[in-house]
Amino acid sequence: QLQASGGGLVQAGGSLRLSCAASGRTFSTYGWFRQAPGKEREFVVGFRWSGSTTKYADSVKGRFTISRDSANSRVYLQMNSLKPEDTAVYYCAADSRSLIWSSMAQNNAYAFWGQGTQVTVSS
Repeated sequence: QLQASGGGLVQAGGSLRLSCAASGRTFSTYGWFRQAPGKEREFVVGFRWSGSTTKYADSVKGRFTISRDSANSRVYLQMNSLKPEDTAVYYCAADSRSLIWSSMAQNNAYAFWGQGTQVTVSS
């Protein structure tokens, strides 16, 4: 029900745009998480339709931007000024509930997950 795409290999300082396509149901909250080899999955950004609330991890503030296309049930993650430490598998997550602010960064708050897309940033 969630399909993530758009990953790839890019040089440091470059940009990528990830896409998350939702189908089968309506979601109220979306999130992007990432997992680097040997590390825990970490929160990147969350978006809640209610109030158009957006929450970013400090590590990506000012570089990453989440946007949405309600007509096509897609959520995008524009990633600029990429760094080698951004290298990870990126996962799209969603939930039918409007998650509260503190829950938006919690991976166990999201009931639905996409398959992940690899982002590799070379130095």
